[in-house]
Amino acid sequence: MAVVTVCRVPTPQDLLAELARGHRAPRLRHVAHRPERAAAWAEWPTWISPVAVGAFTGAGAGRLWSHQRTALDLIGQGRHTVLATGTASGKSLAYLAPALSWAHEGSFDPGGRGATVLYLSPTKALAADQLARIEALAVPGVRAATYDGDTPPDERRWVRDHANVVLSNPDLLHHSLLPGHERWSRFLRSLKLVVIDECHTYRGVFGTHVSAVLRRLTRICARYGAQPTFVLASATVASPAQHASALIGMPCVAVVDDGSPRAGLTLAFWEPPTIDGARRSATTEAAELLSELVARQVQTVAFARSRGGVEALATSARRRLEELAPTAVECVAAYRGGYLPGERRALEADLRSGRLVGLAATNALELGVDVSGLDAVIVAGWPGRRASLWQQVGRAGRTGTDALAVFVAADDPLDTYLLGHPQAVLDVPVEATVMDPDNPVVIGPHLAAAAAELPLTEEDLQAFGPHARRLVDALVVKGILRRRPRGWFWAREDRPAAHISLRGAESVVSVVEAGSGRVLGTVDAASAHTQVHTGAVHVHQGDTWVVTDLDLESGIATVVRGDPGWTTHAQSISSFRIVTTDQTTAIGRVAVCRGVVTVTSQVTGFLRRLPGGEVLGVHALDLPERTLTTRAVWWTLPEEVLAAAGVDTESIPGAAHAAEHAAIGLLPLLAAADRWDIGGVSTACHPDTGLPTIMVYDGYPGGAGFADRAFEVFPEWVRATRESVSECACDTGCPACVQSPKCGNGNEPLDKSGAITLLRVTAAP
Repeated sequence: MAVVTVCRVPTPQDLLAELARGHRAPRLRHVAHRPERAAAWAEWPTWISPVAVGAFTGAGAGRLWSHQRTALDLIGQGRHTVLATGTASGKSLAYLAPALSWAHEGSFDPGGRGATVLYLSPTKALAADQLARIEALAVPGVRAATYDGDTPPDERRWVRDHANVVLSNPDLLHHSLLPGHERWSRFLRSLKLVVIDECHTYRGVFGTHVSAVLRRLTRICARYGAQPTFVLASATVASPAQHASALIGMPCVAVVDDGSPRAGLTLAFWEPPTIDGARRSATTEAAELLSELVARQVQTVAFARSRGGVEALATSARRRLEELAPTAVECVAAYRGGYLPGERRALEADLRSGRLVGLAATNALELGVDVSGLDAVIVAGWPGRRASLWQQVGRAGRTGTDALAVFVAADDPLDTYLLGHPQAVLDVPVEATVMDPDNPVVIGPHLAAAAAELPLTEEDLQAFGPHARRLVDALVVKGILRRRPRGWFWAREDRPAAHISLRGAESVVSVVEAGSGRVLGTVDAASAHTQVHTGAVHVHQGDTWVVTDLDLESGIATVVRGDPGWTTHAQSISSFRIVTTDQTTAIGRVAVCRGVVTVTSQVTGFLRRLPGGEVLGVHALDLPERTLTTRAVWWTLPEEVLAAAGVDTESIPGAAHAAEHAAIGLLPLLAAADRWDIGGVSTACHPDTGLPTIMVYDGYPGGAGFADRAFEVFPEWVRATRESVSECACDTGCPACVQSPKCGNGNEPLDKSGAITLLRVTAAP
């Protein structure tokens, strides 16, 4: 790979002016400037080992920023702490300093293991990055190691027996450490500190799972006489003390006053041009911007919302560089989940070294992996949350120089709304991190897992929420647990943890090359129906493959290399049944409800579509139905009210369908949800309500809190949705307002004008 020397442009404003020159000027819709901030300094506390202080001083941290000192004082008192300061504010020092200090001091204990530390991150890449940082500090007596799915079996024993700083993730904690806690007894007996990095990622059902795992950890630690201090960190979490306390099940103190210096930031809102009535794709526009920045030797990461988008973005940027700067073509790559570990680590190293000047990435690179030295960030399409936007933007300017960030709007209702209402991003805090630690669908299996680790007692149940006693009684009835005088015992031969997936997917499907049997990557089982069905076109590392067979039973999608010249789009049908209505409120004659529903969906076929949008054909698929019991928000409108407003009976299906799409598109503005975390169904007359009904539901069993949040902010949600659709310049509906990229009905029928009227009626008091 060619090495390109990375140069700095004079200012982000100058660079932005170059990008928006000439006919591109109208694309630059809004520019915001965040000023730089001076540092507030503090001194090291005396209880941190001088050896550890010396190591950090040698790395350039001879003095602390004020928030680091505040956090260290709390940690030194044994208080559970969440550090919620900005990106690149040195949060890692606040937990690494006590971790390495205690590990160093404990290494002189001749009678035992000494103090141990457990670090948990949501990604393997982040744990590997922290290990590199610890090794660079070289504090004597610190034996740090990662323990994850990539750790070879022969190394696992050494880690259990000798490491005093273990870097892992909640998945390994759940599947390996807790079920095998006897083998970890010496480590757990000495456990003094538990670090939970990027804690804002633990939201929705994933957050509920992790919350249950942490309660299981606390319980096992108590078994060995340990009461570790928990330290959590995030640059983008709302109500940090509340979220952290809910996550660990114990009171947590928040440190939010940021004393770090901050470089200035120029954030641009960029609208791609309209071509043949549709906005140019954000991926294509971002690829063009990325290629021009790389040609100027400006190191840039471009974030895309999907794996396919990342591949397309990198490929397009490389293709354009063949004309702009041929020597830089090899300096652009893609980075996403689904790559093999070796591929990811090599890309991270190339980015740090400067061998890579341009990188297209999913949010797999959004978290705190050290990618310092970046000049610019491009965000291709709304990333789902304000928190994610600021995380991604924060990858630029980490060296103390002013940075450039460009948000490129996709053809999507929320993106369009933000172009006209940038204050919805700039003038408000990040979204509430929605999580329900008492979700019974999630908690039940974790109670079974906890009983298998150590028999459950009445006292234990208190930590698992108000449903715990009812759930263990149900597990006894099913023969999963057995009640004894000393508590509840696991009653089966298999391992309960094996039946729980923390990340919401029942299993994964491996994408395998026909002939060689080489595993290219993975997709979760639910996504397999739409992404790797038989006949699907699948992109991996810029190469195009066609799926020849999907075997759901064996979890294998077989592919052959080749680009047929078209893309594929799955089609599906959905219906819902209301199970319980928990709460109803009235807005005029509109009834707004929340409760439990059962959603049934089935992928029935797929379209083959040329790059220009022409449909080549429709092909049937024979895939099983998927049933989901979850939480939802829905509202009903009497037909006579709609008729009086001008929406007749024949127009209701299209109006409701369009309003449903737009509402799903706008909900991420108000709840910590991505539009792919939620789904929707609309009908002109639902059998359970007897009325026109629009429903938005959580895409996870038992719910994730998103629909409940939508119910709480319903008036604001509907008003923003109506504004978004009304302000769109199209005549009959487009992807920027009412068309949806995930619609299983091919965006038919849709009635934009009817949707505006329906939403106006809904929002009226």
